[in-house]
Amino acid sequence: MASHELYSHETKTAEVHRLDLSLSAMTYYPYPYLPMIEENGSDCVLSVSDETRYNKKVKRSMSVAESVGSNNSGSISRSSSTGSLSSLPKQQFRDHIWTYTQRYLASEAVEAALYEVEEDESQENGGEDGMRLVQLLVACAEAVACRDKSHASTLLSELQANALVFGSSFQRVASCFVQGLAERLSLVQPLGSIGYIGSSTVDIVSEKKEEALPLVYELCPHIKFGHFVANSLILEAFEGESFVHIIDLGMTLGLPHGHQWRQLLHSLATRGGPPPTRLRITAVGLGTNRFQIIGDELEAYADSLDIKLEFSIIKSNLENIKPQDFKLRDGEVLVVNSILQLHCVVKESRGALNSVLKIIHELSPRVLVLVEQDSSHNGPFFLGRFMEALHYYSAIFDSLDAMLPKYDTRRAKIEQFYFAEEIKNIVSCEGPSRVERHERVDQWRRRMSRAGFQPAPIKLVAQAKQWLGKVTVCDGYTVLEEKGCLVLGWNSKPIVAASCWKR
Repeated sequence: MASHELYSHETKTAEVHRLDLSLSAMTYYPYPYLPMIEENGSDCVLSVSDETRYNKKVKRSMSVAESVGSNNSGSISRSSSTGSLSSLPKQQFRDHIWTYTQRYLASEAVEAALYEVEEDESQENGGEDGMRLVQLLVACAEAVACRDKSHASTLLSELQANALVFGSSFQRVASCFVQGLAERLSLVQPLGSIGYIGSSTVDIVSEKKEEALPLVYELCPHIKFGHFVANSLILEAFEGESFVHIIDLGMTLGLPHGHQWRQLLHSLATRGGPPPTRLRITAVGLGTNRFQIIGDELEAYADSLDIKLEFSIIKSNLENIKPQDFKLRDGEVLVVNSILQLHCVVKESRGALNSVLKIIHELSPRVLVLVEQDSSHNGPFFLGRFMEALHYYSAIFDSLDAMLPKYDTRRAKIEQFYFAEEIKNIVSCEGPSRVERHERVDQWRRRMSRAGFQPAPIKLVAQAKQWLGKVTVCDGYTVLEEKGCLVLGWNSKPIVAASCWKR
């Protein structure tokens, strides 16, 4: 740590340049980075269907030279573009600003990855190995983005020999990205083809995640944090009410035993005043068998607390729900609970999520509690998502490193069955198969506001910090208030954000 603190900004910048990121790599940071012909004659082609839909728009708006210039050194040429900004139409000017913003974020993401490696090396004495691993990962991701199968395969072979499942935290997270890159490369389609990259192993992936989910809940504070904040807000909304109704989107991924609602039932029974006369919980999702088991357990637990609970299930994915499915009753107070769920409805067209939010808005809930991963893994361009995800999951694996011993099988299962599956979905899938479309809390604010929801600031920072001190087993986790939202982070890196919305 001491050596890193002395690490000057100039030295960091030099290390970033050591990655030898070519200009074509930066062009894959989001919009409008186009298939680009370098001066050396090699060309990178957009490799996924998400990106092809931008081609016509970009061709109309600006040339490659206007967008990023041409420079063998990899630096940004500003003269040709900035000189023409005043003559650009409004849409093109906004695209210019987006271009340079994303290129800046690319450099930040690379530097952040380097920081993680330096921290790792200071503890593991890894020398130059970690730095080399970052270089290989970025180079391989660029080769895959450019559909250079030969070069990507060579790099993957070296990565597979160095990214160890039981190595340092960065080696372990790198192993997950290597798996994703290998899967993506195997699904690369011939140049000029149209379609999306998909996967035929969705059911197997779901089974793996289900197996690891209880361990994630037990050992990581991410889901517990969402439950704590959501229950606190729901209790506040139910204060003094007799007939209350909770709509739970996804039932926290089908987590066994209904932990969130057990805790809520206990709070309703033990706080001052009588509990509600009737509590209804409606689960929404396709896991009806799991949901029914959870519902039966909750009803039995509620009976032991003298609370009348009615549990019901709407067997439907979120995209297909209808207002009449919910069977609302007169006089009941409604809240909607979404824990790590709505990002799966975010699609390229935005229509699916807008439709779901519109339906929820029409239900007139007193509050909608939204808990989501706080990271940008839904950009239209592959390399941008890759770098963002590398930074985000490096922080998560670093936290697991601090909590569990190196050869703990629980940690291996959490990493390889749960987080690795998220990483592989972000890296290897496109189109409908890509469901891990995490977005930052600022983007969720915009989406919710467009859907007609008003933010309800969460004033629970002190309580959340007190809660965090009780549930975490190591230092490093933080809780911060950000524009009315609560954000759980690891060493200042945001991990999960909770927000509250009213109609």
